[in-house]
Parts: sequence; C-alpha cells; structure tokens
Amino acid sequence: MSANGDKYDPDIESDSDAESVGEVGAGAAPEKPLKPALKKSSNPMTSTDPTIQRPPLPPQTDPKDLDVNTLTPLTPEIIARQATINIGTIGHVAHGKSTVVKAISGVQTVRFKNELIRNITIKLGYANAKIYQCDNKACPRPTCYRSYKSDKEVDPPCEREGCGGTYRLLRHVSFVDCPGHDILMSTMLSGAAVMDAALLLIAGNESCPQPQTSEHLAAIEIMKLDKIIILQNKVDLMRQEAAEQHYQSILKFIRGTVAGKSPIIPISAQLKFNIDSVLDSIVNTIPIPPRDFTLDPYMIVIRSFDVNKPGAEIHELKGGVAGGSILHGVLKLGDEIEIRPGIVTRDEKGALQCKPIFSRIVSLNSEANDLKYAVPGGLIGVGTRIDPTLCRADRLVGHVLGLKGRLPEIYSEIEINFYLLRRLLGVRTADGKQAKVAKLSKNEVIMVNIGSTSTGAKVSAHKNDAAKLILTTPACTNIGEKVALSRRIEKHWRLIGWATIVAGVTLEPTTS
Repeated sequence: MSANGDKYDPDIESDSDAESVGEVGAGAAPEKPLKPALKKSSNPMTSTDPTIQRPPLPPQTDPKDLDVNTLTPLTPEIIARQATINIGTIGHVAHGKSTVVKAISGVQTVRFKNELIRNITIKLGYANAKIYQCDNKACPRPTCYRSYKSDKEVDPPCEREGCGGTYRLLRHVSFVDCPGHDILMSTMLSGAAVMDAALLLIAGNESCPQPQTSEHLAAIEIMKLDKIIILQNKVDLMRQEAAEQHYQSILKFIRGTVAGKSPIIPISAQLKFNIDSVLDSIVNTIPIPPRDFTLDPYMIVIRSFDVNKPGAEIHELKGGVAGGSILHGVLKLGDEIEIRPGIVTRDEKGALQCKPIFSRIVSLNSEANDLKYAVPGGLIGVGTRIDPTLCRADRLVGHVLGLKGRLPEIYSEIEINFYLLRRLLGVRTADGKQAKVAKLSKNEVIMVNIGSTSTGAKVSAHKNDAAKLILTTPACTNIGEKVALSRRIEKHWRLIGWATIVAGVTLEPTTS
C-alpha cells in the first residue's frame, strides 16, 4: 500500500500516506512506542525545531491601529508578507504552465495524487514568489532579477559572484495555475476571475495555436485582461530555424487580439533558462493594479479546505479555511464575516432558499506567512470557525466572503446583454473549418461563470442580444458584472461568448 505513496513528495495531499505510517507502527516490537498516526512535516520551514530561525519580516501594524488610507500595494510591511498582484498561467494542456510556476516560485503546484499520476493540473494551483532586483548598478539586466519563495527575508545579498550588492524587494506575486485540459474550462474561468495579468504559454514543439491556447486567450479577453506576457516554452527541444518559424506563427496568431503587443520571451521552464527575463518583464511591463482599500472587503473564494488530519484530537480541531483573493477592502483578524449564498436548499414547493454562513476570522495566511490583516491582491487563506465539513473539498468555491451584512444581493434569475463569438474555439467541423456558434434558443441550458461561480442556467426568454436566465444555483453578484457563457458541445463545455448582468430577481436569504 505504501509503496505507491512513497515515491511522491511528502507534502502530497493523500489519504494512503497516513494509513501506511500507522501500519508500520502497529507491526513494530511491543517495547517500542507506537508511532503517531500523523506524519511529521518534513518541510524545514514549517518544522518546530527551535534551532531553525525564520528570516525576520517587518512587523505588521495591529489591526486596531490600522489606517487603511495610508496603505498602498507596495507598502513594505504589506509586500514583505503578502502578494499584491495575481498572475495566471494559461495555455494548452502540457505546454508547461505548472513547470514555469515551479521555476519562478520553487513551489510544486500539483499537489494531488491523481494529478501526479496523470501529470495534468486538475484543481487550481497556487504559489507565491517574491521578485527582487540587485541595487548594484553594475549588475546587468536581466540577471539582476531573482525570485524566491514568499518567506524569504526582505534584503538578501546578491548571489552574483563579486557583485556585493543587495537584492531589493520589488514585487510579491501570486500565481494562479490554471488547468489546460479542455474538460476543465470552467476551472480555468474561475481562476480568471481573480487574475490581474497572465502568462500565456505556447510550447515550441507543437504547432501554434493549439485549441486551448485560443480558447484561454478568448476567455481572458472576456475578463478584460490586457496585461499578457507570452512565453515560448521548450526552446531546448528545437533548432534555431524551427524556433524562428514558430515565433512567426505566434506573431500571426496574436495579431489583432488583446495580446497583439505583448512581449514574446523564449524560455525553457524545465532547465530554468531565461526565467530572469520573465521576471524582468513581470516587473517592467505589468503595472500594479489600482486597489481600493477603503471600500467594504469583498473576497472571491476559489478554494476551500478542511485542514484537520484524520485521527486528530477533539481539542486540536480547527474550523474551515477559505482561500481566495480580495478584490477590494481590507480583512482583519477578529472581523465578523458572512459567506454568501451559503447553504442552498429547496423548500417543499421546489423554490430555492439560501442560508448565509456567519463566522469570525481566527487566522489569515499568505502561504507560510501569518497576517494580522489582508489587503487586495494575492491569494489569502482565511481561517474561520465554520464547521469544516462545509469547507472540505472546495465546497465554498464560487461563494463570496465579506463583512456581516455588507455583501451584494443574491440572484436566482438574471437578465443579461450578451455577445456570442462568431466561431467555436478549438472545435473543427468535418471539413476542417471552425464550427460556427449557434444562437441561444429558449429552454436551452448553458453554463454561466459569474466571478468564480460556475452554474447552470436555463434560457427562459431571449430577444436580439438580451436574454433572461434562471440559475440552477443562486449567485451573489453585482449589476454590471461580466460573465462568461459556455455551451455543452460533444460532451465538453465550450466557451461561446460573454455577457453583462443588467438586472435580476433577488433571493431573500433566510437567517433561521
């Protein structure tokens, strides 16, 4: 049983590992003490050994004394502990998205056993990285840029021989690693809801564009993302002439799209070749997005967890954790929060009911760094007192978290103005042409992505470019929000267009 589990990383989330350790202890000689059922963490950064000193990070202001008007996304006490910009990795399956994130951040985003066995990303991966630049003017570009994990100290010495300079922290980035598989398009759209910029990966050893390359590019165009860096990956597998031809095919593909003026950087993610140029480009071409710290906090949940291990004692049990990105406002320790739509049920007549979840924030984390308050940008883990069964296995994905009583309305029906793509991306007809997108028809069921919510929707009425949709599960959103529309074609959900919410039927939450 354990032979299968041992060949992977010790931090893979797997059930069989804990069992195998327990069996070893049970079969040992009687005079030896039994081993605990839980593995000790092998990660030195999280180990409780007193001899290991964590690098000191600047202290955070106490939440009671915090003046949000003085904060910016580049304030040293914020950027040292928390990422303030989200960058997504998008592109076709097996083009190297997770490998690029690992090359930059040092974090393996593929954590689940079934993902490792099949070698594809299934759930949204996430990893933080700090990007530094050497302050010695003699240190040449792009080698003066360097990235580390998010718990690195603020001013480490430059690692170039004979330089003598000091690295200065410029950016703290959160990577949202999207799956490239066509079946997982809705997961990619959930990730696109929190992105500020994107790295589009195109593998040099395959023709350009591949189906999901064009589908993902259309998806981020819908989300109004125009900060894109194109990475021509796997150049170590190509001759120079082939690489130049492939570069020309990328130029032809992006002409007239939102990525038309984006830089194209040749890299090899596996060999970490030219990664410093990618860091240079992230710092110099992607501006820090404007953030409003003074509004009420509004966080989109894209992952949720039960962090309790099997066999934990009752007094060790922790509440559920919601992971996501704050769009505006500041969350602080001790805040009373509400999660909408919450628990969705149907009454005897079949009408939808939803019961928001109320709780209190007991911890805030950005990877290994503890926070006293969290600002917009970057992926944050919010520890609560919610029953962990409500959070396990991503059950809160698509919900919205904010202060109690300050969140937007919950909608069960929406009216939209939509725009359909002319042709289906990634689907070809028998004669090799791209299939056309058929118009919406009454009573058709499509998929709607509102923020990180993926829900089915029945078209109850449509006229010209307006339609009324009845949602299968209610969504907490604002009027004017952009949504993506997908249709089921050949057993896969395919992106067919986008829409703007103009009105809707609200659902009054029950508080009993």
